[in-house]
Amino acid sequence: MKKIAFYTLGCKLNFAESSTIARSLEPMGFNRVEFLQSPDLFVINTCSVTDQADKKCKKVVKEAKKINPESVVVVMGCYAQLKPQEIVEISGVDLVLGANEKFKLPELIEPYFVAEQRKSLPKIIASEIRYDLDYHASYSVNDRTRTFLKVQDGCDYPCSYCTIPLARGQSRSSSIENVLGLVKEIAEKGVKEVVLTGVNIGDFGIQNGKRVESFFSLVKALDSQQEMNRFRISSIEPNLLHSELLSFLATSKHFVPHFHVPLQSGSNAVLRLMKRRYQRELYAERVKEIKSQMPHACIGVDVIVGHPGETEEMFKETYQFLNELDVSYLHVFTYSERANTYAVDIQPKVDVKVKAERSKMLHILSDKKRRAFYESQLGRKGKVLFEEASSDGYMEGFSENYVRVRVPYDPLLINTIQPVRYKSIDEEGLVRAEILIEHLV
Repeated sequence: MKKIAFYTLGCKLNFAESSTIARSLEPMGFNRVEFLQSPDLFVINTCSVTDQADKKCKKVVKEAKKINPESVVVVMGCYAQLKPQEIVEISGVDLVLGANEKFKLPELIEPYFVAEQRKSLPKIIASEIRYDLDYHASYSVNDRTRTFLKVQDGCDYPCSYCTIPLARGQSRSSSIENVLGLVKEIAEKGVKEVVLTGVNIGDFGIQNGKRVESFFSLVKALDSQQEMNRFRISSIEPNLLHSELLSFLATSKHFVPHFHVPLQSGSNAVLRLMKRRYQRELYAERVKEIKSQMPHACIGVDVIVGHPGETEEMFKETYQFLNELDVSYLHVFTYSERANTYAVDIQPKVDVKVKAERSKMLHILSDKKRRAFYESQLGRKGKVLFEEASSDGYMEGFSENYVRVRVPYDPLLINTIQPVRYKSIDEEGLVRAEILIEHLV
C-alpha cells in the first residue's frame, strides 16, 4: 500500500474532484492519509482565483518535500492549467496535470515511483482548453458531514476579472439521470446532505455543446427522489435565479432555504466594467422575492472590492446597497490582476491600501449582517445536521437556513438531523440551541 495525501485549494468543486480522484487511486493500492503522515504521493489541487496561487503552491510543495523528501509531488487544478511552466520550475514538483489530464492520474502515476526513470519522464501533461473538454462526474465523501456533488463544469460568461473559463473551458454538465444515480450512491454511504456545486450551476443542462436539460428540471427531479434528506445550492447567478425556480424552492421537500448569490458590485457602472449580466436593480428584486416567499432564508453574497475603474463613489454605492439589502453574510474578495483577462487593460487601477481598507469595511459589515440574521432566529425552531468535530465538550452543525449551531457534545448526534430551538449567541458568534427530543434522522 502506498500513502497519498491531497492538499486542495479553492472552491467546493475542487474538493469534489480531489475526493473523486483519490477514490480512483484506491484500486491501485493508494491509501489516503493526512498531509503530515509521510505520504508517498502528494497531490496539490490548485486554484487561480487570486494572484496568491503561485505563493501557496510553492509553500505546499516545500512542506511536502520536508515531510517526505522521497515523495512524488503532483500539481493539478486551475493554476496548473493556466501556468504549467511556472509550476514545473518549482523545486520538488514531479508532474503537472492540466484540466482534462488530472482525471487520468491513475494511469499516469506509476512510472513516477521508479526513481531512475523520474527525471526522464514528462513533467507537464496538459492540453489546451478546447470546446469539447470531457465532463467528469465528481463528489466528495468522508471529508465533511455534507457531500459536495459536482453537476456542472466550465463557464460561458466572459467576466472581465475571471480566469475560470480559460482554466475550465465552456459550460457542460452531467445528465439528470446520472446525477440521480450519484445521489443514490451517496445516500447509501449514510450522507444526509448534498451541496450541488459547479462553476455556473444555474447553466446546468449543456451536453456535447447543446442544451438538452435545465437546472430547474434537475431541481424538480432531485426534490422527487426519496434517498437524500436535503439539498443545498452552493451558488447561483442572479440572472439564472428566476421566479419559477424560486416559487418551487419555497415549497420544496428537500431543498433548504439557503442561497448564495454573487453580486460582485453594488454599482451599475462597475458591473458593466465587470461584464456582468445584470444590474443592481435585478439583484435587489431577487433578494426581495426570496424574502417574500421564504422570510427566514439565509442569503450570502459574493462581492469584489478594488476592481479597476472602481472609484470611491462607486465603492460607497456598493457599501450603501449592501447595507440596506436584507442579506445574511458577505464573502469579500479583493481584486487581483489575472493575465489574459479584460480587466488587465481597464484603468485606473485601485491602490493596494485603498483595496485593503474597502475590504475591511465590508468584512465588518458582513459580521454585522450575520449577527443580525442570527439574532432574528432566536426563539425559533430549526433542524440542524450535526458534524463529528467537537472542541471543549461541544459539537457544531448547520441548520437548514445555514445557522451555525453549537450544543454540548453527544456522540449519538453525529451525522443526524435534529430539531432544535435557538436560545442565544455565544462569545464566538455561534448560536447555542437546545435539542427538542422528537426524533432522530
